[in-house]
Amino acid sequence: MLTPFAVLNIASRNISTSTPMSQIIKLSRLRVVDNSEIGKQAMMEGRPPRCIHVYNKHGVGYIGDRILVAIRGEKKKGILVGLKQQQAPKVPKFDSNNLVLIDDNGTPLGTRIQVPIPHILRTKMKEKTHSKGADYTKLIAIASRFV
Repeated sequence: MLTPFAVLNIASRNISTSTPMSQIIKLSRLRVVDNSEIGKQAMMEGRPPRCIHVYNKHGVGYIGDRILVAIRGEKKKGILVGLKQQQAPKVPKFDSNNLVLIDDNGTPLGTRIQVPIPHILRTKMKEKTHSKGADYTKLIAIASRFV
């Protein structure tokens, strides 16, 4: 016969009392959606990357923002290409927080993006590309599908 404490303990294992976080803040888990080697290995191990820092004034990541992630014991930069949180009108809401890994000069680490990315990302990436800075147009070039 189980004690009431044991029944309560067993029953409460699958219940979460905290609300799900759909924003990208520090320690948020992300899903790598490009075919980079480090991203595939991390996702297959079940240890997805976590956000360390968001490169904007708000501290909350939005579509098109650069972030710093910890993946497989290394620090890598990435671009957010899909978010769970409620978006602006005509920007799709995704089932997961999606990330494309890049190097310091804006070149993607993978050669293909495996999920559709929002069409508004084209205009945002062109605004962020400068003649002396990082070139984010390569990220748009490897995307095959847009929503």
